[in-house]
Amino acid sequence: MNLDPVAAQLMEMITAGGAPPIELGSPQEARDAFASMSSLIPARESDGTTIDEIEVAGVRCLRIVPELESSGTLVFIHGGGWVIGSADLYLPLLSEIAVGAGCRVIAVDYDKAPEHPFPVAVRQSIAAVSEIALSGGAGTGGGARVAVGGDSAGGNLAAIAAQHVPGLALQLLVYPVCDLRLETASMDKEGEGYFLTAPAMRWFRDLYLAGADPRDPMASPLLADLASCGSLPPAHVVLAGHDPLVDEGRLYAAALEAAGVAVTLDLYPAQMHGFFSMGMLLDDGKLAVAGAIDALRVAFNAG
Repeated sequence: MNLDPVAAQLMEMITAGGAPPIELGSPQEARDAFASMSSLIPARESDGTTIDEIEVAGVRCLRIVPELESSGTLVFIHGGGWVIGSADLYLPLLSEIAVGAGCRVIAVDYDKAPEHPFPVAVRQSIAAVSEIALSGGAGTGGGARVAVGGDSAGGNLAAIAAQHVPGLALQLLVYPVCDLRLETASMDKEGEGYFLTAPAMRWFRDLYLAGADPRDPMASPLLADLASCGSLPPAHVVLAGHDPLVDEGRLYAAALEAAGVAVTLDLYPAQMHGFFSMGMLLDDGKLAVAGAIDALRVAFNAG
């Protein structure tokens, strides 16, 4: 299926801007460019939430509390290849999720590579999710049920946290990085011409791992022994067809199912990496966020 026409227009605008490929610059240049690009996306309505900064397990986090709170807590870990992005840049999206699902959201602002290479981000993410889950959300969360979620690199960290923290209600994995060997067919087939490219993905991987083994299950959740992970939470997996990560996302969803996990696979064949955060521009982004909100509502109100 061809790329969604509006997504194609976005790619044309990005290409026309003449910015060099991300992998040719420095991490700070990449961070600045990502922040500038994020500011161009129209903001969602975020009325009805209170936002403050807290610390969980020694990690800076942002807490988003909806006016009408009725369910649990989503611990969300942002994307950006472990190198760029921040919890702050995700506030419009996470406010929408908080209001829609009636849940608190704790956005984890983990330390980024290359200044803080693997396994810093994954250890911080597990520690934050674990502390919130153990408290049932009390104090930092505010609900009996706790879910973990994230997109891209954040989906990687969320998937690994779900393998290590028992008792979670849901894992919301949005085009997650699942295998840092980066050897799937889609890494080649869908690795050029879209929002995330294969060369950029390898640049992120190398900065993050800093020489560590990509086969380490703490880096590649697909390579973990899921049978030894105990009772894994249900998974809602969102994927884009024109994304170098789509094959590893499919493989991880299948591996979870084979391990007895209830999995909902929400695939958007005409979309590219990043569409989940572009709901003000892309109809599929609106649908995907609505699906994630429904999955959270079901998970928080189960039983």
